[in-house]
Amino acid sequence: MEQKLFMVLLGCKPEGRHTEQHDMYFGIGESLPSLLFSMRDFWKEASGNLHVDVWREVNVVDGYTIEVVEKGKRENAELKLFFVNLGGYKENDFEEYHYKQLVVAEHMAAAICSAKETVFWKHHTSSHIDDKYGIDVDDVYEVEDLLSAEFRSKYTLSIRQTEISEADELHIGYLKFSKLEKGEV
Repeated sequence: MEQKLFMVLLGCKPEGRHTEQHDMYFGIGESLPSLLFSMRDFWKEASGNLHVDVWREVNVVDGYTIEVVEKGKRENAELKLFFVNLGGYKENDFEEYHYKQLVVAEHMAAAICSAKETVFWKHHTSSHIDDKYGIDVDDVYEVEDLLSAEFRSKYTLSIRQTEISEADELHIGYLKFSKLEKGEV
């Protein structure tokens, strides 16, 4: 069966914490349920009490197809897939907001420039004239660097320009691991 790249927002409330915590997981598998063990291994401190808040099978980003291929069979090595996490604040709101996105670019600086072209960035920077309530690029990673050593040893990502404009489906909402174990996705 074909291997796919998955982007997953995991959530849990680790022992000793007062609020739910989140982290981004990237994995390669045939389906989301096929990644259960890998997701648990990724966040050991959760003691198996993980759930999924949002997930997506990554196929198309910014007019490029994203395909999982065997290590050494990449066609377009100059293009890379980046995960960008923008973070910011709003006046009189006790929260730090985040906007997570995938960007195809040749290098990190180009990925950051692309992230700053989003509606999220432009809306927040235009409404705040000081640094106190503005937004910033909190995190930028090449997605392949976020994969486990096991995935990196077997696979790489092939990125090719495409005419496909349809965005990947986002599966939003609380999903218990027990449902994944039963294949209820």
